[in-house]
Amino acid sequence: MVSRRSFLTSAAGVVVSAGAVSRAALASVPEAPLTKSAATQPPPSPPTGRPYQPVVTLNGWSLPWRMQDGIKEFHLIAEPVEREIAPGMTAHLWGYNGQSPGPTIECVEGDRVRIFVTNKLPEYTTVHWHGVQVPNGVDGVAGLTQPPIQPGETWVYEFDMQHAGTFMYHPHADGMVQFAMGMMGTIVVHPQDTALRAVDRDFAFVMSAYDIEPGSYTPRVNTMLDFNLWTWNSRVFPGISPLVVRQGDRVRIRIGNLTMTNHPIHLHGHSFEVTGTDGGWVPEAARWPEATIDVGVGQIRTIEFVADAPGDWAFHCHKTHHVMNAMGHDVPTSIGVDFEDAATKLRRLIPEYMVMGARGSAEMASMKMELPENTLPMMTGEGPYGPIGMGGMFTVFKVRADQPRGDYSDPGWYEPPPGTIAYRNT
Repeated sequence: MVSRRSFLTSAAGVVVSAGAVSRAALASVPEAPLTKSAATQPPPSPPTGRPYQPVVTLNGWSLPWRMQDGIKEFHLIAEPVEREIAPGMTAHLWGYNGQSPGPTIECVEGDRVRIFVTNKLPEYTTVHWHGVQVPNGVDGVAGLTQPPIQPGETWVYEFDMQHAGTFMYHPHADGMVQFAMGMMGTIVVHPQDTALRAVDRDFAFVMSAYDIEPGSYTPRVNTMLDFNLWTWNSRVFPGISPLVVRQGDRVRIRIGNLTMTNHPIHLHGHSFEVTGTDGGWVPEAARWPEATIDVGVGQIRTIEFVADAPGDWAFHCHKTHHVMNAMGHDVPTSIGVDFEDAATKLRRLIPEYMVMGARGSAEMASMKMELPENTLPMMTGEGPYGPIGMGGMFTVFKVRADQPRGDYSDPGWYEPPPGTIAYRNT
């Protein structure tokens, strides 16, 4: 039996409990940066270590590190957080360093990393490095490869990043609750050769789902499949940042899925190739063209393409309920039913009563009605031509010929050239 205060070691990795670390060593634990902003933060260039092109985390950021005797040291804090799902709604979640999902961890193939994990949750946790090939003792499975990290403890995971690719981190302790509360993050390991698989813009996000009843703040953690908020980096449209690129850029998008179902992710206006999974890079001869890629539960899919078509292109999950916000799934279908007589009588008692759904639900995209506290409209978003009528896993991929290199700011709505826009037949 391995006690919580013992070392778990191997030739290449070590996980150490707080109790096994001296007070002097604990005093030298690296700072744990925190942020509560839901804005997409510009990617900083690596201050030390091997060079790489950093990723852009949608509505997120990358975790800073410090170099200590040639080892990159990171500090994750598992803790309760407040996350703005979109303007008008905040969720009480669990996450890392002030946010859910936690910050992206970036390093380079061959780096040795030392990751401190401090537990500020009300229950124990661990961290599993999903897809990263690590020694067994640092795999982060409570009870199997280590004792759990108890509240108030700091543990250390140390290992070599042996392979480049896209991975995830998440607990392997009380998974039903801790996943449902938003505990996850992305790991990007860059190739040593900066010219290898080079792109101009590199984006990353992880998909999660929540069941938060209208008017409430905390997810229902026992929900199996019937979620009502489908998110990218714990954000829903219109709160998800657009992906802004320059025309002609080679673009990479890294997509992780830690929900309870698959997601067919579709990009308008372009085709792409699947170049990576959570198992590594896909050989060039094995790639195939797609415009939609299904990302299964626990999987990562990395896609690449040249953004050669200017415009504002929809980018979304193709499951129609996944591009809507909180909705009641037990509402009966009323298409074709004449409610006018009943509505007239009901308005005598409830003057603000309105008929919904008799002619479909498109009108809900522009309907202005009072909502419960901390609740988003089911269909929302305004575009240059009127209501977009979306929610959930939806955003806009913006391609501009004049977008400056390295500039990720929103250029506004696209103006199509004359003769290239649909028109009303008269």
